[in-house]
Amino acid sequence: MSGRVEVWPPPALGPPACRPWDVRAPATVRDGYAGSCLPWGCADSFRPWQLPLPSEESLELGPGGGVKVKIPFGNKYLDAIFSVPEKKPTYGVILTHGAGGDMNFPHLVSLAAYLASHGVLCLRFTCKGLNVAYRTKAFKAVLEYLKLSDDYKLSGVFLAGRSMGSRAATSVIRQLSQGDDDDGFIQGLVCLSYPLHRPKLQSKLRDEDLLLIRCPVLFVSGSADEMCEKQLLEGVVSKMKAPKKIHWIDKANHGMAVKGRTTNDVMEEINAQVFSWLRENVQLQDK
Repeated sequence: MSGRVEVWPPPALGPPACRPWDVRAPATVRDGYAGSCLPWGCADSFRPWQLPLPSEESLELGPGGGVKVKIPFGNKYLDAIFSVPEKKPTYGVILTHGAGGDMNFPHLVSLAAYLASHGVLCLRFTCKGLNVAYRTKAFKAVLEYLKLSDDYKLSGVFLAGRSMGSRAATSVIRQLSQGDDDDGFIQGLVCLSYPLHRPKLQSKLRDEDLLLIRCPVLFVSGSADEMCEKQLLEGVVSKMKAPKKIHWIDKANHGMAVKGRTTNDVMEEINAQVFSWLRENVQLQDK
């Protein structure tokens, strides 16, 4: 932590397009601040420079809102951001990016803010690297961090990722389900643009882990995804033993770009589908 409170964007600029409405810090941080929350809705009266810094830990807000944290991973730390609901959350989502970019990829920021505004804790993190095994280990470290958190006592968590991040999430669930570590904490899997195959290499499918897992799975993919041919994914899903659902974004490519639609419009569809599926699986109460 840097020892400073950093608000992005500044209050004078107003709330971001995908605002978390009322982002709260973890209890260990929040208790050091008067008012206990940082609401965008009262930006006129919110003066971050007037907040006293806690004596033991500082609060730092990341792009799109949220509370920055450092998660131990081997001899280094993973950068991560909590997006926290106004009310005490029961369930959470761990979310990570694809082979390129980081946790501040716009689609992830949008989804995290949406989930938090609807009562679901979201912890998104960055793990640079193109090795799936390495990304899987990092995901496990984040899962353990959240499970042992003193600030959030969750009943369960969903693992989610975009592209390569969804492969890592799938691998984590498959590994834990086959060992003695499956304690029921993981409630399900969300795969955004799952990369079922390399472009133009449909003969080699990345389906091994998918066929072995048992928890509920949601796929959100573009019908024109060059790394996930529609017919091939439907074939794999038909063989899966887990409860599953596919939501196709019409004419979207791997990056979820759709000609004639804005990014925000596409993300609104994705966000709503993800939350609706989460609620179906854990009977969440919408705010």
